[in-house]
Amino acid sequence: MSVIGPFILMSFLLIILPGPDSGLVIQNSIMHGKSAGVKTVLGSVSGLLIHTAAAVLGLSALLMKSALLFSLLKYIGAAYLIYIGFMALKSLKDKPVAQDATISAGKQKSFFLQGFITCAANPKVAVFFLTFLPQFVQPGYNHMMQFTLMGFTYAVMTIIWFLLYVFLIELFAKWLKKPHVQKSIQGCTGVVLLLFGIRLAFEKSA
Repeated sequence: MSVIGPFILMSFLLIILPGPDSGLVIQNSIMHGKSAGVKTVLGSVSGLLIHTAAAVLGLSALLMKSALLFSLLKYIGAAYLIYIGFMALKSLKDKPVAQDATISAGKQKSFFLQGFITCAANPKVAVFFLTFLPQFVQPGYNHMMQFTLMGFTYAVMTIIWFLLYVFLIELFAKWLKKPHVQKSIQGCTGVVLLLFGIRLAFEKSA
């Protein structure tokens, strides 16, 4: 596609913008280590793939036209973000503990689910996919295939960027794991997630 260059550039600029997904990746990476961060990234990107499939199948268009569906998904996503942010702020009262190298399988699974739900339950992502991707669709080619390729490209770019967060955090882990630094970052990300949740709750349907 001759528009692949502009598509990649615009996608990159959109991916690096701070959002609830990146905030969650940063928080889990700092608080629970690299493995938790990677699990969160994989969950978030899995949510992106769901939105890609929805856009390809036309479900996103239905979501945009249905105020009820939009509101339902919106409030689920908002409530979950507010819950995560609240729990992050609540845990500030706890005493810092040493990083445990062996996190239970159930806990690891929850990191994946956090990333997945945060992305999949965000109707703004569905609206974004339906309004952003069509701008780069070329006539004369299979539209479904183009949607699919662009969605996967966006997902791969997101994985790369989020994993960069995770490995940079791991690189500076010694400093980031200092109790006062950890508390400060945890407090900031908790507030950010709360604000994203509140903002999402008041988001109007297109």
